[in-house]
Amino acid sequence: MAKIQMKTPLVEMDGDEMTRIIWKLIKEKLILPFVDLKTEYYDLGLPHRNETNDQVTVDSAIATKKYGVAVKCATITPNAERMTEYDLKEMWKSPNGTIRAMLDGTVFRAPIMVKGLVPYIPTWRKPITIARHAYGDVYKNVEMKVEKGSKAELAVTAPDGTETRRTIFDFQNSDGIIQGLHNVDASIESFARTCLSYGLDTHQDVWFATKDTISKTYDHRFKDIFAKIYEEEFKEKFEKAGIEYFYTLIDDAVARVIRSEGGYIWACKNYDGDVMSDMVATAYGSLAMMTSVLVSPDGVYEYEAAHGTVQRHYYKYLGGEPTSTNSVATIFAWSGALRKRGELDHLPELVRFANTLEKATIDTIEDGIMTGDLYLTSQLENKVKVGTEDFLTVIGNKLSSLL
Repeated sequence: MAKIQMKTPLVEMDGDEMTRIIWKLIKEKLILPFVDLKTEYYDLGLPHRNETNDQVTVDSAIATKKYGVAVKCATITPNAERMTEYDLKEMWKSPNGTIRAMLDGTVFRAPIMVKGLVPYIPTWRKPITIARHAYGDVYKNVEMKVEKGSKAELAVTAPDGTETRRTIFDFQNSDGIIQGLHNVDASIESFARTCLSYGLDTHQDVWFATKDTISKTYDHRFKDIFAKIYEEEFKEKFEKAGIEYFYTLIDDAVARVIRSEGGYIWACKNYDGDVMSDMVATAYGSLAMMTSVLVSPDGVYEYEAAHGTVQRHYYKYLGGEPTSTNSVATIFAWSGALRKRGELDHLPELVRFANTLEKATIDTIEDGIMTGDLYLTSQLENKVKVGTEDFLTVIGNKLSSLL
């Protein structure tokens, strides 16, 4: 078959360790044989981020704004151990955090459900999509160690120069720690609109939850902004579509989620979304079976795998040992980006290819051919564990037959 021609490039952000190996294999086996792939390439591997003083991350986000669609490989966020391992100039920030802040986007994560993989919560029969606010909170915090005998205060200087102070804590009897968080109304408003728009687009209820009974100013601000935007801009549309928006406390939301059957969008503040998306992914079976897309208020999309760089498998790979690494989330990052590029450029053949790639992946697993993590949890009777590259080869053969 003739290769599918693209009009506009994708922004391609390469990554680290085992996912970098998988990234190359996916392109070779699943995309390049069928698509005349056009990308603007950025190497976000840690060595190159270090060489460029992390400018490459900023450049990739700028390019994403320009082209509207990006696909990102998993990357390392360095800690002290990684500083030594990679001989880093400094402890570079999370690339995801930098990109999310620059795009002012919301992260939507949803499980990929396949036959044989039963969620740990037996009532979950439909996907639960976590919508994570991607700005502020602990990810943009300022924090300090505090010496015994110190007094910590929160001070705000108004535009007219007047100052307001509040005591945080008087550390008379012990050393301690303090942390300052912030958010901005404009970002919260974008978060609310994006979540509610996504609910309309996907015809799903939208839940939002904070802890406004304890955080009567910070969390309550989120609650008020969501309520205002829903009432003024979305209420009539939601009622016409037969879907619902409601607010509840975060602890009540957790209880509701556990008892539910799924099939809705759960909007969370940044830290809550970070934690809850991992909880939901694990309860559905695997972080490697989770889609993730960052959506900005002005319609920019960045697709990625929700998991890390699979360091343990990478060291086995370097040592010449066999690996059986799950590549499904990375495949779906590529398929999601290609589908969105096809939709925006009015290329139905590219959209069809992306959908077929996802079908080939799911069909392979449901036929009983899977990587080691899925082999341990799948309830299929006739199943076979295959290696990292063999799994992609089988998917490629299946894809060829479907096309």
